[in-house]
Amino acid sequence: MAIPLASRDEREAAAEHGRICALATECLRDLQECAAAYPDLFPPDPFGPTVFSGVALANAFGSPWADAGRIRIAARTALWAFAADWLVDHVATSPEEIDAFAEGCTAVAEGAAGNVPLERLLASVRAELTASAVWPALAPAWRDALRRYVEASAREWRWKAAAARGERSALPTVEEYLANADNFGSHLVNVSHWIAGETVDTLERLRPLAAAGEEVQRALRLVNDLATYERDLAWGDLNSLMLGAGREEITRRVDELADRCERLIAPLEDGLPREAAYLRRQLGYSIGFYGTSDYWGDR
Repeated sequence: MAIPLASRDEREAAAEHGRICALATECLRDLQECAAAYPDLFPPDPFGPTVFSGVALANAFGSPWADAGRIRIAARTALWAFAADWLVDHVATSPEEIDAFAEGCTAVAEGAAGNVPLERLLASVRAELTASAVWPALAPAWRDALRRYVEASAREWRWKAAAARGERSALPTVEEYLANADNFGSHLVNVSHWIAGETVDTLERLRPLAAAGEEVQRALRLVNDLATYERDLAWGDLNSLMLGAGREEITRRVDELADRCERLIAPLEDGLPREAAYLRRQLGYSIGFYGTSDYWGDR
């Protein structure tokens, strides 16, 4: 008896989902090896299984046409950003530590080997990127993405430190907070991914792709905030819902940003179809993921 068309479609869809999950498993193994090489950077608390599996799944679903080797740099860059986020938000206690973080990362961007685990992991990512054929052309974009990540992370630390001293007026507006979305890290991950994949070979071609990715990053910042508000309250993190905006307003802003993302992504389809699909999948996956779970899990 012939298999009904609907059943065949379901089977084929399930097979594709299974293949992507297998790809995520390969990525997960690499992330675990990376973390094992930097044990001081990834202590079990808070870096439980959900961080590594979440990063692996997100990157596999973002680029399901790639193999694990092609996804490796994006996943490792994302894992580096999680470590940096933890150190800046929850370990650093003084402006001097934040300055040292910024100076160390900036030095690595210029080729330094790094003096502490966070810097050394970043240096290893940079070393792999320099092997890309497009690195000479796109290195300025990577350095700029890293600089923006570092500056945004430091800026948010200072906002929180001022608020902790009772200077509530030092907190940003929602617009200022959203303009600081580079500390979310997805722009840095994206630029690293595109350099490693060698599909974009000039700054001119990268520019509209990066602009679309930056808009996606702003949407992701708010999607994350909607999902993690309670945890952010408990951990002392900053969240747009703490800045005078309610859930209804932030949800509306997410919808508006998603529409703007699509307007920026659509023109890229002709020349950069997979990169356009990657950005759509990045946003869609995160909306679905954060609707149910969170990367950090329970501490």
